[in-house]
Amino acid sequence: MSTAKNAPRFAIVLLAALAAAACSQSQVESTEKSAGDPGHASGEHGSSSSAGLPAGRVEAGDKLAHAKGKATGQSCIDCHGPDGNTPIDATYPKLGGQYGDYLAHALQAYRSGDRQHPLMSPQAANLSDQDIADLAAYFGSRASQLKDLKNAH
Repeated sequence: MSTAKNAPRFAIVLLAALAAAACSQSQVESTEKSAGDPGHASGEHGSSSSAGLPAGRVEAGDKLAHAKGKATGQSCIDCHGPDGNTPIDATYPKLGGQYGDYLAHALQAYRSGDRQHPLMSPQAANLSDQDIADLAAYFGSRASQLKDLKNAH
């Protein structure tokens, strides 16, 4: 093949490599900033969030998921199951293994009133940003039983 025909491919490969390098550098910088933070102890998640939240801590989220909420007297696991995979009602979602950012956005929407549910809205009303990040980290770290449509027939 001639060099002229390969030029567009080379340009695409070069741009992809530059983008990957830029992403890798921002992840390194983010990790370096979090390394000195005592809230990022071993066994806890720490990453930036599209929900604009602090880094979630799995251990803290585990404790919070088991705590009874003042609004309903229920804990997260009472309705969604110990690992978020055995909801007590078929209409309740499985949370285990769900994307943390999705869970965080959903909890933020319940807290703000943009998303309504008779149990979830009052449960989320008093959650702090850190609580939401911790719950998202906990349920996101659990084994997943979620299925996508990739292999659906």
